[in-house]
Amino acid sequence: METVNILTIISIAFLGSFGHCIGMCGGIVVAYSTIKINPKSSKVSQGVAHLLYSFGRVLTYTILGAIFGALGGVATFSNNANGALLIFAGIAMILAGLSLMGKVKFLTLIEHSFSSSSLYKNAFKRVLNSQSNVSFFILGMLNGLLPCGFVYFFAITAASTADPFYGALVMAIFGVSTIPAMFGLGFLTSLATQTSFRNMMMSLSSIAVILYGAYTVYHGYDYISNPQKTLTDCHSK
Repeated sequence: METVNILTIISIAFLGSFGHCIGMCGGIVVAYSTIKINPKSSKVSQGVAHLLYSFGRVLTYTILGAIFGALGGVATFSNNANGALLIFAGIAMILAGLSLMGKVKFLTLIEHSFSSSSLYKNAFKRVLNSQSNVSFFILGMLNGLLPCGFVYFFAITAASTADPFYGALVMAIFGVSTIPAMFGLGFLTSLATQTSFRNMMMSLSSIAVILYGAYTVYHGYDYISNPQKTLTDCHSK
């Protein structure tokens, strides 16, 4: 992948994690911090628990990225089809950015009810009540499956790579970039949950998403206009 793409993904994920992820998953972090972590335990022990939780999320995102990247690869047959895939992904990214701003309900419409299934709820409750270190990792993996518009944006990005490896890389970078916000939530709760701060970070990430979507649309157009290009040229130097 191009360096500019990686830096863009990191920027969007990092900014969005303070605006969107804290709002969506902050309650889970607070819940497991209260239920599963002994406040008298050392800071190192608490830090390990938070990291295990985050690594679990990253693993789930990486697996999802590989799946969506593979699905995107299946959808590519010709130069026109490859370009159309990028244009479609770019338009979806722009809609995702507008949705994060609250202008449209694009992300809300594509969210599903997986998290409301009894199987998921029972597994989540059982892991939440466990005190083992492994349970933090598993909790993170389950959290990675929760319906989330921000995750859907990066899943679209992963699909646009049309490659399982690059798709996994996109989602892995996304997951790692959200760790600082989620890890620091327990130590900087007052700052991270301030409405004005979250709104500012959300606005910045939304603008970045829209710009990246426009860039992807241009990439798709350029791909169709230059038949000699391969899809790999769009994602690697």
